[in-house]
Amino acid sequence: MVIDINMHVLPDLLFKDEAVLESFLRAAPRAYGEFAFVRDLPGSGGKRQIQVEKPRGYENLNFSDYSIDPDARIKVMDQAGLDIAILRTPCWQEWLSLEMCKMVNDGVHKTVQDHPDRLRAVGIVPPWGDKGCLDEADRCIHKLGFVGLELAAHYGTLYLDDQAFRPYFRHLNELGVPIVVHHTPLPVDYHSIYQYTNVRRSIGRCIDQLTAVSLEMFGGLFDECPNLKLIHTMMGGGVFAFTNQIAPRQSAFKEEVQRFDPKTADVRKYLKDNLYFGITTPTAWSKPQLECAVKELGADHILYGSSYPVRIDWVLSGVEYVRGLDISEAEKELIFCGNASRLFKIPVAQGASVS
Repeated sequence: MVIDINMHVLPDLLFKDEAVLESFLRAAPRAYGEFAFVRDLPGSGGKRQIQVEKPRGYENLNFSDYSIDPDARIKVMDQAGLDIAILRTPCWQEWLSLEMCKMVNDGVHKTVQDHPDRLRAVGIVPPWGDKGCLDEADRCIHKLGFVGLELAAHYGTLYLDDQAFRPYFRHLNELGVPIVVHHTPLPVDYHSIYQYTNVRRSIGRCIDQLTAVSLEMFGGLFDECPNLKLIHTMMGGGVFAFTNQIAPRQSAFKEEVQRFDPKTADVRKYLKDNLYFGITTPTAWSKPQLECAVKELGADHILYGSSYPVRIDWVLSGVEYVRGLDISEAEKELIFCGNASRLFKIPVAQGASVS
């Protein structure tokens, strides 16, 4: 069985109701260099796309009405061998007001209700910890039946280790649901990487996630909120390649100068107890890279995701690509469904398939 934990969804009114569309476009903070437009999708026969640029003239996000086509979503799931998909709102959650989050959550709930055997969802809430935001988090879980909540890797210039988010995290710690942490289009400090498309659109997202994970590990978040389970996209920005740099192993020799944080043991504990990682873009990683990730992080900390509909290759080729990794069948089962079933509390019968 395969559970895709990273399937994108946008409100179905987005391309049908001009007022909703204008609200989404307006949410992009132009005063901080984020610009959103509606433009024709080239070669699509009249379809439209939302294009987000930062800085102006450098696109970072593209969404077409294909993103919200329910028939296309289920058809692609069948083609790709995906039994269940967990829907999330990509990147926009960094900017949306509480009122717009409620509208999105209601729309996503309706989408799930149309295919309850195939779809689940995570809710979006501004992470500021006031009563309205906490109530909406509770509504997502207890009334709408969402299997978790979603956060952006950073909000404005603040990553999730910042004390501004701690009231919200304390509530989530008690709520006991997993939180998916989606990358934002660019890291906070992006000025040296935006000029080249592949660096901006791929490496920029990895830098964002690696920064987010690193700050969470050292910022005291998990000391105060030990029950949190954060699932980062983009394999945490390739964190599997940096675990020894972030948390150096104790030297076997007497060192004259202590150059690293003495909390290394705690940091490694957070990797074991609190942090998980979504593949997100399967064929964007080489097979040796994914095999290294399994060895370094453990298959029990990696979850399958396709990022549909960003790139059709990721979703249609992804399952077979991961099945071709040189890892055990038990490890593949954890990545494809075991971890998602455990964290999101999705019942899965042994050997079952719903498609």
